Amino acid sequence: MSSARPGLITLLLLAWIGLGSAFGLDFERLRDTLLARHGQEPLALFEDWRRMLGSARGGSEQEQVRRVNDFINQRIAFDDDFSLWGQTDYWATPLETMAQRRGDCEDFSIAKYFSLLELGIPVSKLRLVYVRATQAMPGGGSIQQAHMVLAYYPRPNADPLVLDNLNKQILPASQRHDLSPVFSFNSAGLWQGTGNQTSRSNLSRWQDLLARARAEGFQ
Repeated sequence: MSSARPGLITLLLLAWIGLGSAFGLDFERLRDTLLARHGQEPLALFEDWRRMLGSARGGSEQEQVRRVNDFINQRIAFDDDFSLWGQTDYWATPLETMAQRRGDCEDFSIAKYFSLLELGIPVSKLRLVYVRATQAMPGGGSIQQAHMVLAYYPRPNADPLVLDNLNKQILPASQRHDLSPVFSFNSAGLWQGTGNQTSRSNLSRWQDLLARARAEGFQ
């Protein structure tokens, strides 16, 4: 989970622009990139991810969603961007996340999103969702923090299922009373509250991630 940061809302409100409807995975190129940049150590996780995607292809969409959510949550540990990258806010590609075997909430959500697109789930059924997450404090009381999850819509206007690294159980959004959605986005557009909004501003962080992902082998 990310702490609240100045400018994060502005950035995320505009991040959907330029996101393609699907990324074809060049697994051999991804493997070569991972080996060249990070050595042998992350290859086992990469190959497990590749096998998971292969075995999930024959299942239903909801089974694919479950498989991807479980794999990323179980095999990636949480860590903050400053510890990982020396930056207050860095969006890692799935390959970078696998190389580190750690990531924050954006990294979990992005890795799941790319994985589900590769499995052929339509982008219209997926939204990255910026939320405020309420967490109980050990001594009593609660705090709200900025957080990101991935939502899967089985049908248009359905109660979406939430893929999260905090609560690893996939639950309908209506049952996640700890999450207050601020806005969501995918390649088709952006939604804030109950309406649509299409303003544009600085897209550098998302564009940078897409460029890095394509250079690694995400086409």
